[in-house]
Amino acid sequence: MAAPSDVNEIYLSSSPHFASGRSTSGVMLCVIIALLPLCVYGVVLFGVPALITILTAVVSSVVFEALFQKLTKQQIRTADLSAAVTGILLALVLPPSTPVWMTVLGSLFAVVVAKGFFGGIGANVFNPALAGRAFLFTSFPVALSAWTLPFDGVSGATVLSEIKSGVFFADSDTYLQYFLGNRAGCIGETSTMLILIAFVFLAVTKIIDWRAPVAMIAVTALCTWLSGGYPLMAVMTGGLMFGAVFMTTDYTTSPVTKTGRLIFGAGCGLITFLIRQFGGYPEGVMFSILIMNILVPFLDKFMPRKYGYGKKRARTEGAAAK
Repeated sequence: MAAPSDVNEIYLSSSPHFASGRSTSGVMLCVIIALLPLCVYGVVLFGVPALITILTAVVSSVVFEALFQKLTKQQIRTADLSAAVTGILLALVLPPSTPVWMTVLGSLFAVVVAKGFFGGIGANVFNPALAGRAFLFTSFPVALSAWTLPFDGVSGATVLSEIKSGVFFADSDTYLQYFLGNRAGCIGETSTMLILIAFVFLAVTKIIDWRAPVAMIAVTALCTWLSGGYPLMAVMTGGLMFGAVFMTTDYTTSPVTKTGRLIFGAGCGLITFLIRQFGGYPEGVMFSILIMNILVPFLDKFMPRKYGYGKKRARTEGAAAK
């Protein structure tokens, strides 16, 4: 009997279907290339603990996926690199001080529970890496809220915590420092500059669509500005940039239409702002994206993709109407 994920590769939805010359492994390889500078910079900032976290997450994610597919009598497809990407993404949204066993547990939840139990790649409801982090955060909140300052390895507060407590003051040097990424935070979320470079690379190569990330960032910044806060710091701190670029663009857990992606990203931005402004936790990116993941089927249902109606036909009909 075929596993759900095997069946899912054939019976995705009613026809017609779009064909692409890109393989899954090819797309994942491009994502890995975009993530590598963030991995290297994270190791430079936080040292060996960051490297151990990244390697642990990647290896354990690949191993757990292979074991799960073996136990459920599926074809082992770790060569598509999706498990490796999940491991890298999970590692980069964890603090560098995360214990090894905790990283392994997060990988298990991300790959097996959040992805495997739902049918594998292309069938999961939630972003696996964010689901793994959410599991760890709700289970071990103290460990997942321990922020390490770059280079010296001591604990420190994040800017979001300082803003929420009303003790933050920003100047030009502070903005530059946070743009470059010399700050406490998760391993891969610190450098706005490197994340922007990754965004441009992925958008230009058409691996991702720009709409959801831009909408999320713009709405968060706008709401922060309207509330009298620091819009630039709201964008450059926390996991907003990383989440917008790498999490809202996940093929499986984001809408298929352009309008749907704009609404999806705007919803993520609004919920992020509301949690940051009124919630008990200073960061809301993780929860906002997971909440909007639930709404993706509804966005696809009420804003379905139109087939058989191209741009050329639309222009012809517009000219005829004149």
